[in-house]
Amino acid sequence: MKIKVNEHFFEIKETYLFSTIAKKVAAYSKENPDKKLIKLGIGDVTRPLAATVINAMQKAVEEMGRAETFRGYAPEPGYDFIREAVAGYYKNFGVSLSAGEVFVGDGAKSDIGNLPDILGDNPILIPDPVYPVYVDSNCMLGRKISYLYANRENGFLPMPDDTLTGEGYVIYLCSPNNPTGAVYSHAQLKEWVDFALKTGSLIVFDCAYEAFINGDYPHSIYEIEGAKSCAVEIGSFSKMAGFTGTRCGWSVYPDELAVNGKKLSSMWSRRQSTKFNGVPYIVQRGAEAALTKEGLRESHENIEYYMGNARLIAELMREKGIYFTGGVSSPYIWLECPNGMKSWDFFDFLLEKVQVVGTPGEGFGVGGEGYFRLSSFGSREATEEAIRRMKTVL
Repeated sequence: MKIKVNEHFFEIKETYLFSTIAKKVAAYSKENPDKKLIKLGIGDVTRPLAATVINAMQKAVEEMGRAETFRGYAPEPGYDFIREAVAGYYKNFGVSLSAGEVFVGDGAKSDIGNLPDILGDNPILIPDPVYPVYVDSNCMLGRKISYLYANRENGFLPMPDDTLTGEGYVIYLCSPNNPTGAVYSHAQLKEWVDFALKTGSLIVFDCAYEAFINGDYPHSIYEIEGAKSCAVEIGSFSKMAGFTGTRCGWSVYPDELAVNGKKLSSMWSRRQSTKFNGVPYIVQRGAEAALTKEGLRESHENIEYYMGNARLIAELMREKGIYFTGGVSSPYIWLECPNGMKSWDFFDFLLEKVQVVGTPGEGFGVGGEGYFRLSSFGSREATEEAIRRMKTVL
């Protein structure tokens, strides 16, 4: 063919991090069919959806089977009932939003990856290590990225400093952080908001793991004064309510968020109406139910189950004298690879020696080299078995 392609795709890794892991695991399983693997790698939930959610979805299915209650295309921004439910959820954090500022999507990953569509060629600031989609979605468009290196010394929470002398940045922040589990305090987020306001920058705040926060930390960046004028917030039902296979999330575009008088919310709405057909009605009814008092209670029980797994993994790390973060306000344990091992070498070590699968830190950025992420999203039985196995080799 003689067509042109987006050559920026050649500047990113050929495969997505978790696709690479899946291929390596599949190859090992093929060569060792008698070995039982325990997967503590990808952050996929294993507990069933809450009963309240299932009941709401079943009712919605029945509605779709009757002519008088059948629904076709969903409104691209989401049905009013779910937009109002998300706005109501924010009241738990003392944040006032209108339903019109909430846009429902099929998960945080999609909204994070699609956000650059409405932005120009701005300088990008991204923490390292962090969720790979921030980097890849900007590299695909040829954006210039500068990294905010997170490390043991700064508690894996990079802050603005004197080296950031430009303006008009797009700044990605994730709290609780994936993969490190570090959480920004109110004072730290205030510093970032003040920096964004001073430099005319936009913060993209990923709060996908806010339901796991333990302690007096902000669940939303809009708890910080001035944030509505400089931040988009992206949330998800994937981890808080177990929707990884059901797909639903949201983005908040406050009315105050504008460039030269043009609201980013209007641009995002236009982008979605052109490239997105909305989340299915049945799923939106389930998400609405997840935000009810009973739905939140049931989902929190699942979160506590996963955090019980995290505490068990953390106990093993302490027993073995291995440095780690996370496991308190995050379902992940971010550990330093023992004996100075490289992260992919440690991946191979655990896979081959005890058939436990984790995630190499290098996959989250160069700052992740020498670290490793273990997920607590498995069953209690699988987690306990993984711990027994790892005890023999760590």
